Amino acid sequence: MIRTIGVNTWVWTSPLTDEALAELAPRIAAMGFGAIELPIESVGDWDAGRARDLLLSLGLQPVVIGAMGPGRSLIDRAGNVPLTQEYLRACLGAARTVGASVVAGPFYAPTGATWRMSAEERNEVVAQLRRNLRPLVQEAEEAGLTLGVEPLNRYETSVINTVEQGLEALGPIFGPGLGLALDTYHLNIEEKRPDDAVRAAAGNIAHVQVCGSDRGAVGDDHTDWPGMLAALDDAGYDGILGLESFTGENATIAVAASVWRPLAESQDALAERSIAHLRALQSA
Repeated sequence: MIRTIGVNTWVWTSPLTDEALAELAPRIAAMGFGAIELPIESVGDWDAGRARDLLLSLGLQPVVIGAMGPGRSLIDRAGNVPLTQEYLRACLGAARTVGASVVAGPFYAPTGATWRMSAEERNEVVAQLRRNLRPLVQEAEEAGLTLGVEPLNRYETSVINTVEQGLEALGPIFGPGLGLALDTYHLNIEEKRPDDAVRAAAGNIAHVQVCGSDRGAVGDDHTDWPGMLAALDDAGYDGILGLESFTGENATIAVAASVWRPLAESQDALAERSIAHLRALQSA
C-alpha cells in the first residue's frame, strides 16, 4: 500500500509560528513530503487561514498535533479539565480551518506526568477520561474530524502506554470522531511485538507517526520497517505516515523530548533519509 508521507515541524523548530511555517513548508514540499504535521503548543501560535492558503499552494496535506503541556489534562488530578477541553476545541477549530481531518496527541494528561495507580484508581481515571472526552468526540464527528489519542511510553505517562490499554480505555467511545494515534517510537518501547499491536488496533487507527527507534531517521535503526508496513496493511490503515522527531537546538523541546545529542548530521538529513527509506520500502 502506498501511503502519503508527512513530517512534523518539530523536526526543525518549536513553537511553530507563521514565519517558521512560511520558511519550512516550501522546503518540506521540495523534499517530496506530501503532508505536514502542525503542532499547536499555544493557541494562536500560527494562523490557520494563512496556513491553509500556504499548504494548498504547495500541495501539502495538514495534520494538527496537540501538545499536552503542564496543566493540560482530561483527568482531574493531572490538570484543568475545562481549560483542556477549551484547548482541544481550539485545535479542532484550527483543523477545520486549515483543512486537516485528524487532530492527534496524548489527550489525557501532561506529557511527563506519571503516578502509581491501583486497579480501582485506574478505573476512575478511565471513567473520567471517557466522560471528559466524549463531548469532544461528538464535536469532532459532527465536524467531519477525528481525534487520535496517542499511547506514550512509561516514562512520559502512566495512563495509556499500550495499544491494549488504549483499546480498553477508549473502545466504548470509538467511532468516526475518535481513534488511536500510533507512534513507532512508543510502540518500540512498550509493545512485546509492535506489529501485532498494530494489527490489534485494526479499524481504530486514526493516525500513525514514525521515526527511528532512537528518535532519529527511519531506516537508521533496528525497527523491522517491512514488518511494520505489512502490519499497517493488515490493519487496513491507508492514512498518512508522519515523521515525528525533534530538534535538540531548541532548549524547551530538547528537554521535553529528552534529545541530549544530535540524532543525525542535520535535521534536513534526518528528514531526507527517512522519506527516502519509506519511499523505497513502499515501492518495493
